[in-house]
Amino acid sequence: MSGWCRDSRRFRGTIVECDCRRACSLSAAVRGLGEAELRGDARISDVGTDSRRVRPGALFCAVPGTQRDGHAFAAEAVAAGAGALLVQRFLDVPVPQVRVPAVRAAVGPVAARVHGHPADALSIAAVTGTNGKTTTAHLLEAALAAGGLRTGLSSTVETRAPGWRCPAALTTPDAAELQRMLCRMRAAGVQAAVVEVSSHAIDQQRTDPVRAEVAVFTNLSPEHLDYHGTVEQYFAAKAALFTPERCRRAVVNIDDRWGRRLADQARVPVVTVGRSPRADVRVAESDGARVVVHDNGEPVVLAVPAATGRHATGLAAAYAAARLLGVSGPAAARGLGAALPPGRFQRVDVGQPFLAVVDFAHTPTAVAELIAAARRASGGRVHLVVGCAGNRDRFSRPEVGRAALAADTAVFTADDPGGEDPAQITAQVLTGTIGCSGGDFLVEHDRREAIAIAVGRAVPGDVVLVAGRGHERFQAVGGEQLPFDDAEVVEAALAAAGWTRE
Repeated sequence: MSGWCRDSRRFRGTIVECDCRRACSLSAAVRGLGEAELRGDARISDVGTDSRRVRPGALFCAVPGTQRDGHAFAAEAVAAGAGALLVQRFLDVPVPQVRVPAVRAAVGPVAARVHGHPADALSIAAVTGTNGKTTTAHLLEAALAAGGLRTGLSSTVETRAPGWRCPAALTTPDAAELQRMLCRMRAAGVQAAVVEVSSHAIDQQRTDPVRAEVAVFTNLSPEHLDYHGTVEQYFAAKAALFTPERCRRAVVNIDDRWGRRLADQARVPVVTVGRSPRADVRVAESDGARVVVHDNGEPVVLAVPAATGRHATGLAAAYAAARLLGVSGPAAARGLGAALPPGRFQRVDVGQPFLAVVDFAHTPTAVAELIAAARRASGGRVHLVVGCAGNRDRFSRPEVGRAALAADTAVFTADDPGGEDPAQITAQVLTGTIGCSGGDFLVEHDRREAIAIAVGRAVPGDVVLVAGRGHERFQAVGGEQLPFDDAEVVEAALAAAGWTRE
């Protein structure tokens, strides 16, 4: 299969198929799990956790979730062809079953065994952090490719390897799909794979039993507190990646205070990056078009893919990780000049006399950095369109509102409201503006209209920033996934204002 996998509005992503034709017995697949109790046996050729995507001959893993229990969908999975079940309690379903104390913890090891431990054949780089991890992952993959390695990539944007690519459904696939993906990368001849790893994935053991050759930490600021509860717990989830069981070496940004803490406590060898004089790979200069790092005292010039200046430490981290994986300094530097991933300071240019940019920035820190980058890129006014997603991170909404006031105009609008009322989300965002000085702001819940307002306010030399959704192609409204691509909507707004390509 080549080209993009067929997109799915229902799942906002596509499962990665594996045609390695491997199979093993259920008893062999669960050997070594410890307290596993087996009833019956079967030949297993795949492992899955979603009853809607189970393939014939698969082992269906009934993972208990926060909202739904996979045990309730076991019969549906068997009807779809599942040949066996991994459960925490035996079910009245006529297929072989294995009972374990914790299904979630068992999925990765079982899937790895079924697919022949594909991670063992790959050099894997794992990238985590709050902001910039997608950009860093794409840059690192480009640096590895420039070093002559056959590469694979799994990020928030996409999963790809030579001959195929799929849009991503999650930042990090579930444990079963991750092993299937690595299996397909191995079959495609991939030598080095870059995997973006979320805090949810680490906490939910999705990457187990993969052990990365190098793990990269970009930074940390409050996010996903609806899931983790506190920043300390969020950090603890990230830090769990930097243990001997999950990585061999680490690259850590010590300009970030959480990075300094991680570098001090990590139980694996650490290469530090940043502007700090203590950094092993030190950012000496950054002017928006290039970054100069000192590697063992020698200056190395790295081209910035987009003239924003936002990615200096990310570039340094990608450079350091590529060097650890055997890429020469000149090759790594050459690869880092590649384009940024879609939706990361992505310019929309139809000939208009001002800059229009779509970016994934959605945390308070990322929004502030985006506005600062826009001011460096142009001397004009900055017009920002921003909102907050529903069903997550209510704690950070006021901080997003406060950060947005650094723009000359902030248009607060809907992001992906999901099951929440956009007006209530915006009301929480606006609490952050109380008592704060800054630019003008207004509210327009229709995102299309909000973008049109920002475009209409721009004059030559200004910057229009559309933040929060980046590469995403669907907007979650209620229970629906509605087609909505910020870049396309910006282009349409520019056309309506009289600016079109020649």
